[in-house]
Amino acid sequence: MNIIEKIRSSETMLTPFMSAARLNAVAAVRTRTRGYRGWTGAVNTEYDPLDRATAAQPFGAYRDLHRSGRVHYNPRRSTWILSRHEDVRAALRDTDAVTSTEGVTRMKISGPVLVLTDGAEHARLRKQVQPGFSKGAMAGWQEMTDKLAAELVSDVLANPGCDVVQRLTIPMPMRMIAHILGIPDADVTQFRTWSEAGMHIVDFEPTRHGVVRSVKAVASLAQLQRYFMRQFASGGLKSSDTVLGRLLAHADDGSLTDSQLFYIAMLLLIAGNETTTNLLGGMFDTLARNPDQYELIRANPDLVPMAVEEHLRISTPIQNLYRYTRMDYQVGDVTIPRGSRILLSFAAANRDPLVFADPDEFRADRNPRNHIAFGYGAHMCVGAPLARMEAQAVLRELITRVATIAPAGEPTWSTNTSLRGPTHLPIRLTPS
Repeated sequence: MNIIEKIRSSETMLTPFMSAARLNAVAAVRTRTRGYRGWTGAVNTEYDPLDRATAAQPFGAYRDLHRSGRVHYNPRRSTWILSRHEDVRAALRDTDAVTSTEGVTRMKISGPVLVLTDGAEHARLRKQVQPGFSKGAMAGWQEMTDKLAAELVSDVLANPGCDVVQRLTIPMPMRMIAHILGIPDADVTQFRTWSEAGMHIVDFEPTRHGVVRSVKAVASLAQLQRYFMRQFASGGLKSSDTVLGRLLAHADDGSLTDSQLFYIAMLLLIAGNETTTNLLGGMFDTLARNPDQYELIRANPDLVPMAVEEHLRISTPIQNLYRYTRMDYQVGDVTIPRGSRILLSFAAANRDPLVFADPDEFRADRNPRNHIAFGYGAHMCVGAPLARMEAQAVLRELITRVATIAPAGEPTWSTNTSLRGPTHLPIRLTPS
């Protein structure tokens, strides 16, 4: 079976996700043909959001964007780029003009899922999902979170110089999600394999390798779909102590379809798997490179929640997402034409020097309450409470049991163009 046949086969199984999947070629042509007047005032930039080296170490590029102008345009990628805090938040608010319904990646994707809807439909879907992330739900999962944090920090302590990504930052969110969904222990390894491959759906690259990776991502999502449907058919994953069971109990109309439950499960995977792995891995790196700030947190344990927020600001596990304009969209003196692709750079916005003093510095006692690491407005990440809970549990465990956190080798960073975190991070913990 060739690549095109694989795509078609996978799309058949995941029609709601991929029925509209295509590159934004039409928007690119329309943008070019609307004329120079449309983007007078924008700055043509060589910043390439698809460049893998830049994706691994993007912060110099973000500084250049902030220095060179307010609105940028990359002609090669036919992509508009917003990097200022004010402008990214405004675009996230204006869902009438800047829509998610055509996708949040470079591939146009539509489907009845929370991240790909706006307006009344988004509000309806969010209402369905919200009970799974209520304060009561979080309280119910706190014990498991604390137990995992203690177990995995102990493992890292017992293996000085180990790769903390493999020992802690991958297994913690995956085991947490498996626990919340009710995935049987025997299935967790296969579930993790499918999940990690499926997350590449947000990392499209217009190369042969990129197409192959996207095909594998779609195939893995199809495998997950079949797995969930088999479980649902046999009554699995719907008990009262799972997130899906909670949602069924709170559904206003008395029920949710199995397809809707599957989409919610996928949302949880997207919102809480690799992003939380990146959050935790980045936190170890941040603390190892800022020993004075780690000591400050140890001396003041009440700083744990604030320190996690500051780390979210400076690391921003979801570096960027895309939107598409439904009408001409004005940013300052620049008109972004209807049908354009816009990259919203959350990470650059979180280092905007107009908003954050010394934005490249990690300050554990800074209160970055207006950061947008979890998005903003209607599309604020529904899984944010779970990610915060896991990060705070790990940090509390560290400051209680670990005197110092130090690098034990050079880290390797993800080259995913939207999700950033260490893929290899040797760390040495010195016990208290």
